[in-house]
Amino acid sequence: MAKSVTPDAISILLANPSPDSSSELPEIVVQVLDLKQSGNRYMFTASDGKMKLRAILPSNQNSQVISGSIQNLGLIRIVDYTLNDIPNKSEKYLIVTKCEPVSPALEMEIKQEGQIKSEVKSEGTGIILRPKQEIVAKSAAQIVHEQHRNMAPTARMAMTRRVHPLVSLNPYQGNWTIKVRVTSKGNMRTYKNARGEGCVFNVELTDEDGTQIQATMFNEAARKFYERFALGKVYYISKGTLRVANKQFKTVQNDYEMTLNENSEVEEATNEESFVPETKFKFVQIDQLGPFVNRSDLVDVIGVVQNVSSTMSIRRKSNNESISKRDITIADETKKTVVVSLWGDLATNVGQELLDIADKSPLVAIKSLRVGDFQGVSLSTISKSTVLINPDIPEAKKLRSWYESEGKDASMASVGSGSSPISKNGIKSMYSDRVSLTHITSNKSLGEDKPAFFSIRGHISFIKPDQTMWYRACTTCNKKVTDAIGSGYWCESCQKNVESNLRYIMVVKVSDASGEAYISVFNEEAEAVVGCSANELDNLRSQMGEENSYQMKLKQATWTPHLFRVSVSQNEYMNEKRQRITARAVAPVDFAAESRFLLEEISKMRVSQ
Repeated sequence: MAKSVTPDAISILLANPSPDSSSELPEIVVQVLDLKQSGNRYMFTASDGKMKLRAILPSNQNSQVISGSIQNLGLIRIVDYTLNDIPNKSEKYLIVTKCEPVSPALEMEIKQEGQIKSEVKSEGTGIILRPKQEIVAKSAAQIVHEQHRNMAPTARMAMTRRVHPLVSLNPYQGNWTIKVRVTSKGNMRTYKNARGEGCVFNVELTDEDGTQIQATMFNEAARKFYERFALGKVYYISKGTLRVANKQFKTVQNDYEMTLNENSEVEEATNEESFVPETKFKFVQIDQLGPFVNRSDLVDVIGVVQNVSSTMSIRRKSNNESISKRDITIADETKKTVVVSLWGDLATNVGQELLDIADKSPLVAIKSLRVGDFQGVSLSTISKSTVLINPDIPEAKKLRSWYESEGKDASMASVGSGSSPISKNGIKSMYSDRVSLTHITSNKSLGEDKPAFFSIRGHISFIKPDQTMWYRACTTCNKKVTDAIGSGYWCESCQKNVESNLRYIMVVKVSDASGEAYISVFNEEAEAVVGCSANELDNLRSQMGEENSYQMKLKQATWTPHLFRVSVSQNEYMNEKRQRITARAVAPVDFAAESRFLLEEISKMRVSQ
């Protein structure tokens, strides 16, 4: 038979919107039209020459498009699929969950029905359509029951299951069954509102394509399924409902969220060790991390490992338990670096693997990181974080090519240094959240739960000359070093003798019209205040003479106006909570910009009167 479309293929698909088995349908061959990428998947129009149907190829089929096996104007055989309604329209769209390429691109679109029929007749054998069979939607329990009853090989069983990919689900759909792995499980929580008290917990589910969705259970459903769901296990789930996700609380990249009630069915799928969901990433470049600082959003990053520290033990304040921690420094094409803190098993296992190959500059792709404000911008893993070493993905190949060609010789800078007051990076400017010093010092509860951020304008009124002004740091990781045996300096983090320099760690008194406060200032910010590096100030300190150059330098730094971006947190000292104010960025006053800011503030005051 000549390569062509199946007559009335679209009608066959529409008549069987959710088949139980591929064996119930004849061979369905359609032509691919208008093939284009949409997000992380491809969309196209399926045509049989008479009718057309909008269609989607899930991400697991992307490789066939990229390799050229599936082409625009080419032919594909649809092996497995499902049909979805388009909200507020009478149309449907086709989710092709499994297909096979039949032919590369033809010269033109097949349009005329007569030509199609003549091609079929030329081979002497037509296509026989089987009578439409009754379609019965199966629940998760029925699927598992059939699986236990029929001990056929796994591959054969997979052909007969009617499992929907997560990407095909929407709130307007009826019966469906999904096959997913639990990739994150939350704790049982209690709540109290106007309707009474209750309990709730949620899980994050991932299917074979790597698509994720959050499922939430309340009260009876929460108590029923909390023990049944186990992290890392695979389940068949049916009889749930979907709704548009609340962006404020969603933890995965999906427009919908799932709710399971006490009538939902959840059955564990046994012998599914080979069911490994594809890890999908939505990478954020290192120089674009600013907008995510101290927000609930999680980020994915990819970078070249520049440094790996040794493992350290950290004692948690919440329960006084010890947990392993290891810091790695990564860089990307933006020529910025950021420190990623690995915790728990990631620190001991993945971290050790990275330490063993650190001299080869491995690449890491990390999913689900929290962005903090330590050293301006920092990253930290959480319980559901995933770390892939040297992943085989296009982004990794592109990054490796850049690093080998120019990156390894490029000068890198920490993303947290000097990022304010430039607001285009997403980090708030010196004119955001402007307050007086008294506003901070008079409110002792500021920073109790999490750091609070403000901008202030003030003068350095005093720098104590005999305080500890700096520490000797490793030039690679900026951690404190100690004298090595013999000569040189030893870095515990890098586990080797290293070159070192001095880095500021000082406290200054800042005054404004309302009052004064002591502010902790670190290296980059202190250099902006003092006007020289810690090494240079140390040289001045060692000089002898009547005119003390060291004290003169500190005196010159006082009574100069600066703009400060500060964080306010609570530290415990001698069983007493104390407020700590830390400078996150320091900049000289731009009097033109400052005047515009004050005029805007005056205008706001007039409007409010």
